[in-house]
Amino acid sequence: MKSSEKAPLGTFLAANPFPRPLTDGLFYREKMRAIHRIAPDTLGVSARSAAVLEIGGGRSGLTSLLYPSAHVVTVDLDHLQLLQHPRLRNSSVVCGDACALPFGDGSFDAVTMFDVLEHIPDDAKAASEALRVTRPQGWLLLSTPNADWHYPYHRLMRRWCPPEARLMTEWGHVRRGYSGATLVKLFGGNAERRSSFINPITAFFHDVSFSRLRRRWRTLLYAAAAPATMVGYAAHASAMRGTETAFAWRRR
Repeated sequence: MKSSEKAPLGTFLAANPFPRPLTDGLFYREKMRAIHRIAPDTLGVSARSAAVLEIGGGRSGLTSLLYPSAHVVTVDLDHLQLLQHPRLRNSSVVCGDACALPFGDGSFDAVTMFDVLEHIPDDAKAASEALRVTRPQGWLLLSTPNADWHYPYHRLMRRWCPPEARLMTEWGHVRRGYSGATLVKLFGGNAERRSSFINPITAFFHDVSFSRLRRRWRTLLYAAAAPATMVGYAAHASAMRGTETAFAWRRR
Protein backbone atom coordinates (compact mmCIF):
# COMPACT_ATOMS: atom_id res chain seq x y z
CA MET A 1 0.00 0.00 0.00
CA LYS A 2 1.32 3.44 -0.92
CA SER A 3 1.71 5.87 1.94
CA SER A 4 -1.20 8.05 0.82
CA GLU A 5 -3.75 5.31 0.07
CA LYS A 6 -6.75 4.65 2.25
CA ALA A 7 -7.31 1.23 3.76
CA PRO A 8 -9.48 -1.30 1.89
CA LEU A 9 -13.11 -1.09 3.00
CA GLY A 10 -13.14 -4.56 4.57
CA THR A 11 -10.01 -3.87 6.59
CA PHE A 12 -11.37 -0.52 7.75
CA LEU A 13 -14.75 -1.90 8.80
CA ALA A 14 -13.11 -4.80 10.63
CA ALA A 15 -11.54 -2.25 12.98
CA ASN A 16 -14.95 -1.19 14.35
CA PRO A 17 -14.19 -0.71 18.07
CA PHE A 18 -17.57 -1.98 19.31
CA PRO A 19 -17.46 -5.48 20.84
CA ARG A 20 -20.68 -6.31 18.96
CA PRO A 21 -20.07 -4.47 15.68
CA LEU A 22 -23.12 -5.85 13.85
CA THR A 23 -25.65 -5.03 16.57
CA ASP A 24 -24.69 -2.41 19.18
CA GLY A 25 -22.04 -1.07 16.82
CA LEU A 26 -23.92 -1.27 13.51
CA PHE A 27 -24.50 2.50 13.50
CA TYR A 28 -20.74 3.02 13.86
CA ARG A 29 -20.12 0.60 10.99
CA GLU A 30 -22.51 2.69 8.89
CA LYS A 31 -20.57 5.81 9.82
CA MET A 32 -17.27 4.16 8.91
CA ARG A 33 -18.65 3.02 5.55
CA ALA A 34 -19.91 6.54 4.74
CA ILE A 35 -16.56 8.06 5.68
CA HIS A 36 -14.75 5.51 3.54
CA ARG A 37 -17.04 6.38 0.61
CA ILE A 38 -16.24 10.10 0.69
CA ALA A 39 -12.54 9.80 1.57
CA PRO A 40 -10.18 10.15 -1.43
CA ASP A 41 -8.40 6.98 -2.47
CA THR A 42 -5.07 8.81 -2.19
CA LEU A 43 -4.03 12.12 -0.72
CA GLY A 44 -1.87 13.12 -3.69
CA VAL A 45 1.44 12.57 -1.93
CA SER A 46 4.13 10.47 -3.59
CA ALA A 47 7.51 11.45 -2.16
CA ARG A 48 6.56 11.34 1.52
CA SER A 49 4.00 10.06 3.95
CA ALA A 50 0.82 12.09 3.97
CA ALA A 51 0.37 14.40 6.97
CA VAL A 52 -3.19 14.28 8.32
CA LEU A 53 -4.74 16.20 11.21
CA GLU A 54 -7.59 14.61 13.16
CA ILE A 55 -9.49 17.28 15.08
CA GLY A 56 -11.35 16.07 18.14
CA GLY A 57 -10.35 12.47 17.55
CA GLY A 58 -9.84 11.84 21.25
CA ARG A 59 -9.68 8.12 21.85
CA SER A 60 -11.01 6.92 18.47
CA GLY A 61 -7.96 6.72 16.20
CA LEU A 62 -10.42 6.53 13.29
CA THR A 63 -8.28 8.59 10.90
CA SER A 64 -5.25 6.38 11.49
CA LEU A 65 -7.38 3.37 10.59
CA LEU A 66 -8.56 5.11 7.42
CA TYR A 67 -5.04 6.07 6.28
CA PRO A 68 -2.83 3.54 8.10
CA SER A 69 0.47 4.63 6.52
CA ALA A 70 -0.05 8.38 6.87
CA HIS A 71 1.34 10.37 9.76
CA VAL A 72 -1.76 11.34 11.74
CA VAL A 73 -1.73 14.03 14.41
CA THR A 74 -4.76 13.97 16.71
CA VAL A 75 -5.61 17.22 18.48
CA ASP A 76 -8.20 17.28 21.25
CA LEU A 77 -9.06 19.77 23.98
CA ASP A 78 -9.72 16.98 26.50
CA HIS A 79 -6.42 15.48 27.64
CA LEU A 80 -8.28 12.62 29.35
CA GLN A 81 -9.59 11.55 25.95
CA LEU A 82 -6.07 11.68 24.55
CA LEU A 83 -4.85 9.40 27.33
CA GLN A 84 -7.14 6.72 25.90
CA HIS A 85 -6.00 7.26 22.31
CA PRO A 86 -4.77 3.96 20.80
CA ARG A 87 -1.48 5.59 19.65
CA LEU A 88 -1.37 3.63 16.43
CA ARG A 89 1.74 3.45 14.28
CA ASN A 90 2.77 6.80 12.77
CA SER A 91 0.36 8.71 15.01
CA SER A 92 0.85 11.37 17.66
CA VAL A 93 -1.39 13.43 19.93
CA VAL A 94 -1.52 17.12 20.86
CA CYS A 95 -3.71 18.76 23.49
CA GLY A 96 -5.11 21.84 21.78
CA ASP A 97 -8.12 23.93 20.83
CA ALA A 98 -9.88 23.42 17.48
CA CYS A 99 -10.48 27.18 17.41
CA ALA A 100 -6.77 27.99 17.79
CA LEU A 101 -4.84 25.17 16.18
CA PRO A 102 -1.11 25.19 17.04
CA PHE A 103 0.00 24.56 13.45
CA GLY A 104 1.10 26.69 10.54
CA ASP A 105 -0.92 27.47 7.42
CA GLY A 106 -1.17 24.56 4.99
CA SER A 107 0.54 22.10 7.33
CA PHE A 108 -1.59 19.07 6.43
CA ASP A 109 -2.58 17.16 3.32
CA ALA A 110 -5.95 16.39 4.89
CA VAL A 111 -7.91 17.38 7.99
CA THR A 112 -10.67 15.27 9.52
CA MET A 113 -13.51 16.31 11.84
CA PHE A 114 -15.61 13.23 12.52
CA ASP A 115 -18.65 13.97 14.71
CA VAL A 116 -16.93 16.92 16.36
CA LEU A 117 -18.24 20.20 14.87
CA GLU A 118 -21.58 19.91 16.65
CA HIS A 119 -19.68 19.93 19.98
CA ILE A 120 -17.85 23.25 19.37
CA PRO A 121 -19.59 26.50 20.41
CA ASP A 122 -17.67 28.66 17.90
CA ASP A 123 -18.06 26.36 14.93
CA ALA A 124 -17.28 29.13 12.43
CA LYS A 125 -13.85 29.65 13.98
CA ALA A 126 -13.21 25.90 14.08
CA ALA A 127 -14.12 25.58 10.39
CA SER A 128 -11.87 28.51 9.53
CA GLU A 129 -8.94 27.00 11.44
CA ALA A 130 -9.44 23.61 9.78
CA LEU A 131 -9.30 25.22 6.35
CA ARG A 132 -6.28 27.33 7.31
CA VAL A 133 -4.09 24.36 8.17
CA THR A 134 -5.15 22.37 5.09
CA ARG A 135 -2.77 22.77 2.15
CA PRO A 136 -4.14 24.01 -1.20
CA GLN A 137 -5.80 21.08 -3.01
CA GLY A 138 -5.82 19.19 0.28
CA TRP A 139 -8.93 17.55 1.70
CA LEU A 140 -11.21 18.29 4.63
CA LEU A 141 -13.36 15.33 5.71
CA LEU A 142 -16.27 15.73 8.09
CA SER A 143 -19.20 13.80 9.50
CA THR A 144 -22.07 15.31 11.44
CA PRO A 145 -25.70 14.66 12.40
CA ASN A 146 -28.24 16.35 10.18
CA ALA A 147 -30.01 19.44 11.51
CA ASP A 148 -33.32 17.59 11.71
CA TRP A 149 -31.79 14.64 13.56
CA HIS A 150 -34.09 12.98 16.06
CA TYR A 151 -34.33 9.73 17.94
CA PRO A 152 -36.31 7.91 15.19
CA TYR A 153 -38.12 5.34 17.32
CA HIS A 154 -38.37 7.45 20.47
CA ARG A 155 -42.17 7.42 20.62
CA LEU A 156 -42.24 3.65 20.31
CA MET A 157 -39.43 3.12 22.82
CA ARG A 158 -39.93 6.13 25.08
CA ARG A 159 -40.29 3.93 28.15
CA TRP A 160 -36.81 2.47 27.66
CA CYS A 161 -34.89 5.32 25.98
CA PRO A 162 -33.31 8.37 27.61
CA PRO A 163 -34.96 11.67 26.63
CA GLU A 164 -33.31 13.31 23.63
CA ALA A 165 -32.37 16.37 25.68
CA ARG A 166 -30.45 14.15 28.11
CA LEU A 167 -28.65 12.45 25.23
CA MET A 168 -27.62 15.81 23.79
CA THR A 169 -26.14 16.71 27.18
CA GLU A 170 -24.45 13.34 27.69
CA TRP A 171 -22.93 13.47 24.21
CA GLY A 172 -21.75 17.06 24.70
CA HIS A 173 -23.70 18.54 21.80
CA VAL A 174 -24.09 22.31 21.68
CA ARG A 175 -26.34 21.96 18.62
CA ARG A 176 -28.38 19.13 17.15
CA GLY A 177 -26.63 19.03 13.78
CA TYR A 178 -26.23 20.81 10.44
CA SER A 179 -28.05 21.50 7.24
CA GLY A 180 -26.20 21.49 3.94
CA ALA A 181 -26.74 25.25 3.60
CA THR A 182 -25.10 25.93 6.97
CA LEU A 183 -22.06 23.84 6.06
CA VAL A 184 -21.73 25.70 2.76
CA LYS A 185 -21.47 28.96 4.73
CA LEU A 186 -18.95 27.49 7.17
CA PHE A 187 -16.65 25.94 4.55
CA GLY A 188 -17.16 28.36 1.69
CA GLY A 189 -18.82 26.11 -0.86
CA ASN A 190 -20.54 22.83 -1.60
CA ALA A 191 -18.85 19.59 -0.62
CA GLU A 192 -17.40 17.62 -3.51
CA ARG A 193 -18.60 14.34 -2.00
CA ARG A 194 -21.25 13.35 0.49
CA SER A 195 -22.68 10.12 1.83
CA SER A 196 -25.57 9.71 4.26
CA PHE A 197 -25.75 6.99 6.89
CA ILE A 198 -28.15 5.51 9.48
CA ASN A 199 -31.32 5.33 7.37
CA PRO A 200 -34.88 4.97 8.75
CA ILE A 201 -34.60 1.17 8.70
CA THR A 202 -31.15 0.71 10.26
CA ALA A 203 -31.88 3.42 12.83
CA PHE A 204 -33.80 0.87 14.91
CA PHE A 205 -30.55 -0.89 15.82
CA HIS A 206 -29.07 2.51 16.74
CA ASP A 207 -31.95 3.30 19.08
CA VAL A 208 -31.87 -0.12 20.73
CA SER A 209 -28.12 0.21 21.32
CA PHE A 210 -28.64 3.48 23.23
CA SER A 211 -31.66 2.25 25.17
CA ARG A 212 -31.74 1.12 28.79
CA LEU A 213 -33.00 -2.33 27.85
CA ARG A 214 -31.31 -5.38 29.35
CA ARG A 215 -29.00 -7.37 27.12
CA ARG A 216 -31.55 -10.19 26.78
CA TRP A 217 -34.24 -7.85 25.42
CA ARG A 218 -31.77 -6.09 23.14
CA THR A 219 -30.73 -9.43 21.69
CA LEU A 220 -34.35 -10.41 21.02
CA LEU A 221 -35.11 -7.09 19.34
CA TYR A 222 -31.94 -7.29 17.25
CA ALA A 223 -32.89 -10.80 16.11
CA ALA A 224 -36.45 -9.78 15.22
CA ALA A 225 -35.33 -6.74 13.24
CA ALA A 226 -32.21 -8.28 11.70
CA PRO A 227 -33.64 -9.32 8.29
CA ALA A 228 -35.04 -5.86 7.50
CA THR A 229 -32.01 -4.12 9.00
CA MET A 230 -29.51 -6.11 6.95
CA VAL A 231 -31.46 -5.33 3.77
CA GLY A 232 -31.57 -1.66 4.77
CA TYR A 233 -27.84 -1.67 5.38
CA ALA A 234 -26.94 -3.49 2.16
CA ALA A 235 -29.22 -1.34 0.00
CA HIS A 236 -28.16 2.03 1.43
CA ALA A 237 -26.66 4.31 -1.21
CA SER A 238 -24.81 7.57 -0.55
CA ALA A 239 -27.64 9.78 -1.80
CA MET A 240 -30.38 8.06 0.19
CA ARG A 241 -32.07 9.61 3.20
CA GLY A 242 -30.05 9.26 6.37
CA THR A 243 -29.84 10.59 9.91
CA GLU A 244 -26.22 11.74 9.52
CA THR A 245 -23.92 12.64 6.63
CA ALA A 246 -20.22 12.50 5.80
CA PHE A 247 -18.75 15.24 3.57
CA ALA A 248 -15.52 15.93 1.72
CA TRP A 249 -14.28 19.35 0.63
CA ARG A 250 -11.17 20.09 -1.41
CA ARG A 251 -9.42 23.30 -0.49
CA ARG A 252 -8.95 25.59 -3.47
